[in-house]
Amino acid sequence: MRFLKPAFIGIIGLPLVLSLSACGDKNKAKNGAKSQSVHKIVKDDKFTYANYDEVQVSHLDLNLDVNFDDKVLDGTAVLTVKKLNSAADKIVLDTKDLEIMMVKVENHGEFKPVRFTLANYDEMLGSELTIPLSKNSGRISIAYKTSPKAEGLQWLDPEQTAGKKKPYLFSQAQTINARTIAPLQDTPAVRMTYSATLRVPDGLLPLMSAEQNGKDANGEYHFKMPQPIPSYLLAIAVGDIKFKAINDHIGVYAEQYILDAATKEFEETPRMEEATARLYGPYRWNRYDLIVLPPSFPFGGMENPRLSFMTPTLIAGDKSLTNVVAHELAHSWSGNLVTNANWRDAWLNEGFTSYVENRIMEELYGEKRAVMEQVLGLQGLTRDIADAARPELTHLKLPADLGHPDDAFTLVAYKKGQFFLRFLEQRYGRKKFDPFLKSYFDHFAFKSITTEDFLGYLQDNLAKENPGKVSKAEIDAWVYGPGLPDTFVPPQSDAFDKVFATYQKWDKGEIKASDIETKDWTTHEWLHFLNSMNRTYSTDKYKDLDDAFHLTGTQNAEIAFAWYMQAIKGNYAAVDTDLEDFLMSVGRGKFIYRLYGALAKNENSLKIGKKVYAKARSGYHPIAQRRIDAIFAKTEK
Repeated sequence: MRFLKPAFIGIIGLPLVLSLSACGDKNKAKNGAKSQSVHKIVKDDKFTYANYDEVQVSHLDLNLDVNFDDKVLDGTAVLTVKKLNSAADKIVLDTKDLEIMMVKVENHGEFKPVRFTLANYDEMLGSELTIPLSKNSGRISIAYKTSPKAEGLQWLDPEQTAGKKKPYLFSQAQTINARTIAPLQDTPAVRMTYSATLRVPDGLLPLMSAEQNGKDANGEYHFKMPQPIPSYLLAIAVGDIKFKAINDHIGVYAEQYILDAATKEFEETPRMEEATARLYGPYRWNRYDLIVLPPSFPFGGMENPRLSFMTPTLIAGDKSLTNVVAHELAHSWSGNLVTNANWRDAWLNEGFTSYVENRIMEELYGEKRAVMEQVLGLQGLTRDIADAARPELTHLKLPADLGHPDDAFTLVAYKKGQFFLRFLEQRYGRKKFDPFLKSYFDHFAFKSITTEDFLGYLQDNLAKENPGKVSKAEIDAWVYGPGLPDTFVPPQSDAFDKVFATYQKWDKGEIKASDIETKDWTTHEWLHFLNSMNRTYSTDKYKDLDDAFHLTGTQNAEIAFAWYMQAIKGNYAAVDTDLEDFLMSVGRGKFIYRLYGALAKNENSLKIGKKVYAKARSGYHPIAQRRIDAIFAKTEK
């Protein structure tokens, strides 16, 4: 049962403050966006209150103070709205933990205060904000303030940053946290342009997922996003941030300590963009910059347009983890350009992007690396399928009773989606599939679609022109069936076969770890070796590996994670100090969720997990806190 808080009705213009936390086409222009049009769609997103089938927000203009003392954004949001139903007399917006202080509606060019309703508070969805509209309503002005506990914002004190002198703020709006940043229609079904004016403390630089138009004479920073985007791509970062260019339209933002290393690590991003454009059409967002966030950022990357947010755990020194850069860049076509209209269709974002990512890696680094990454992806997918609470959660088209939109982001969406597209590529051949995919991105550019929209386009184009290659039953098994269907052809890596043969010899005691020749191994080979350890060993066996290769304390986050997972399983206590350091310094959910989950599986390690989490929790992102709280809550039952 969800906890409901009382509803409130306010008349703006009066001194009333409502605190939810207290009560709870191609581009006709050069850069790419089609002229935006709002089209009537069927409301099919249960994770929004918005009446977007009747009224849609087409533009958002923010004017905000970034207040680090109170840890809030404070100012106004002006929404431009278009009626799909001329009889609509209200607009319903999503909010969560916002103080709504004043609402004005424009009529004939004049803004006047109106009564509004802030309804019951839901722990997941927040509160619906209902605002009356007249026949001529065009814009709405909302004065509001965010909460210090907003799940979509993380405020870091100076000591939580590398420089230790200045604070930091960054956002994470996906999936439904944009409503904690601004009152809006928080659904991927609705696309909007946006602009913003920000005021920040001296010495800090603000950035947004938009054109960075710099500071004016009044000290205000201005931003503009002319291409229509879904709400979850609204993003902000503020901190002691520096910039270094890679080329004329790609560069890296970061704190000074990691700027040079990050720029070197990501220097092949222009080649990635060129490869993707050759395959799938031009990059339509003008600039592509990356920002390396503080370690508490809970994801590997986030595809905010024009400014991908990246985790510092990617800085391995050998470009071995830059497939994540390829992934976030690929989202500029799959996800940002063509977007899932509902989180039940998340594979349209993530499966397509994982497929494009892998094709980029093949173009740049060859088939060997691309196939190794496919195999590693399959290992994770197999685990997620096995761990799924019910079979329907392993369908590409997720069930209507999906509990939380974040639940859509398992490797089913990413890797099963990738393998489905690989299946289509194998059946039709690349000479036909690549042009089809390019036409798909162009046809649906700057639109939000469903699985059925894609399948219809597939049938009307590739399938119709090449009959008999793929049956409806085969497609249904991939999209609407559980797990991996019979038509799945697993990737085969010769390099991994050699690694596994070596692992088997070590596993059986035929060789010692010091006998293993690893000087030519990449991160991928190491991960395959460690992931092949499917049983527990004696302490001496773990020590043999550790002494030979110094796995404990390694600075490669992926290898460290894989090693610590094995060590926890085998009760190898020698890692405890370094494992704690890892958990205290890394906030990436891919690592910490599974590590805490492994620690929670037995009584001895559970004590360690709880002890470390008690110290580390305050430094984690609110999204991560919620996930890990749930892990330990299960141990209390």
